[in-house]
Amino acid sequence: MARILVVDDERSMREFLEILLERDGHEVVSCGEAEQAVLALQSDEFDLVISDIRMPGMSGLDLLDRMPDLAPATLLVLITAHGSMESAVEAMKHGAYDYLTKPCSVDEIRVVVEKALEKRSLSTENTRLRRQLRERPLPALLGKSEVMETVFELVRRVAPTRTNLLISGESGTGKDLVARAIHGLSDRRDHALIAVNCGAIPENLLESELFGHVRGSFTGAISNKMGLFEAADGGTLFLDEIGELPLALQVKVLHAIQDRTFRRVGGTTDIRVDVRILCATNRNLDEEVRQGRFREDLFYRLNVIEVKLPPLRARIDDIAALAHHFIAKYARELDRPVDELDPEVLGCLERYAFPGNVRELENLMERAVTLASGHRITLDCLTANVVSGGGPMTTDGLPAEGADLNALLADYEGRLLREALSRCGGVKKKAAALLRISFRSFRYRLEKLGLDDGEAGDAG
Repeated sequence: MARILVVDDERSMREFLEILLERDGHEVVSCGEAEQAVLALQSDEFDLVISDIRMPGMSGLDLLDRMPDLAPATLLVLITAHGSMESAVEAMKHGAYDYLTKPCSVDEIRVVVEKALEKRSLSTENTRLRRQLRERPLPALLGKSEVMETVFELVRRVAPTRTNLLISGESGTGKDLVARAIHGLSDRRDHALIAVNCGAIPENLLESELFGHVRGSFTGAISNKMGLFEAADGGTLFLDEIGELPLALQVKVLHAIQDRTFRRVGGTTDIRVDVRILCATNRNLDEEVRQGRFREDLFYRLNVIEVKLPPLRARIDDIAALAHHFIAKYARELDRPVDELDPEVLGCLERYAFPGNVRELENLMERAVTLASGHRITLDCLTANVVSGGGPMTTDGLPAEGADLNALLADYEGRLLREALSRCGGVKKKAAALLRISFRSFRYRLEKLGLDDGEAGDAG
């Protein structure tokens, strides 16, 4: 039901519109002159105004000119017995939603009112969504730390655009969630978001997966197949682990992105698509380009804007909120009465380096919820390396289940870099000297581990 203000100096016309609109379920307020309508708009809210153009005193066009100040979101339809193309053009120039000529048929009025109210509803919903985006965190992402607020703000700014984006960060930082948030906030959200992990598909099948194939193009191609570029038409294609894309296939991907056309494997016809490309990688693509493993032209085509996700160790302020989120999630899924986190547990989590980032924290909380004997997660629910601080340099030897050597070394390296910075008051040159490495190497290691926030001084 909508609230509609009818303004007409003819009583019969007012009564006719009141009966018609109220029969359709709307609430109607009527005025005999535009001056009364101004007072009504100042004191109340309406979804739509239907006003005569020619009335004693203030005209409908005069009322229309006042609408941006009186009710900027309310639409106005002008209706008059003196219809002409000139008056219709004048009404539209003044900002009228539509224009009707007396005598109007019931169906004509209903169609115009329905379309006006639909537009009003969409406008109101868009305003509400924009307000939510400004005031609330992104739906798929959690965090209140300063580094994540910076990420949230960038995502909000770029989501409504058509720009290709590169989402970078260590494994487990939530790159896929960022891609889904960007798609969900874009005008493509009503179309498909197609995600593909470029490193999870065998190289000899990846081209067919991306672009499709025609029947008989290779052994086993018994029918035509649509590729993911085509399936994502009108929507978003998320190429995860883009750094794993073979060099030979990078040329075809570049062509598809530049020209928005491609051919299926074995095909002879160009297929045109409208697809937004989001990519993610945990590799340093700059270095991959320098080493000749990634095409420079494709890199610049993809990396129009980079959304760089920080590792969890750089957003310690978010660990408590994330942990409680995962506790609630797995308490529901596993039907467990767990709803609290022991303060000692939180202290261990905040001291641990989390080489596996948010994904590792989620797995840890699922395990803890499963093992908890009551409603609270205690230290005995955590793994030994988390309780001990996660330090890789221990005398316990190699665990029976094995260990991720690269992750452990990266964790230990990060700890030494942070400690050196702390001892040297944040001066990077002094910290580099303390570790007996060059300043350039020190900066590279900070950047590689996601520890270079740009705040520490370069000289001392």
